[in-house]
Amino acid sequence: MLMHAAVPLGEFGDGWPPGVPVQFHTMDADEQGDADVARALAETIDGAELFRYPGDRHLFTDRSLPEHDPAAAALVVQRVLAFLAAVG
Repeated sequence: MLMHAAVPLGEFGDGWPPGVPVQFHTMDADEQGDADVARALAETIDGAELFRYPGDRHLFTDRSLPEHDPAAAALVVQRVLAFLAAVG
């Protein structure tokens, strides 16, 4: 589960471990969130899920910050809970 940012695969190893599920959650225009990196990873990793939310806020799920987006954050929670239920 990667939210608000992504790291290229080569930073920590040669590739994503086979069979390990992953989701990416980022806002489309978030300049700090590495949306382009998340898109590239989702295209590279078999079975990866990329969820893009409209907007440019970075930490949009953090209720304590002014950039909080309640609607997008609620959707993230639904998707994360479904992901966790699916992977057991």
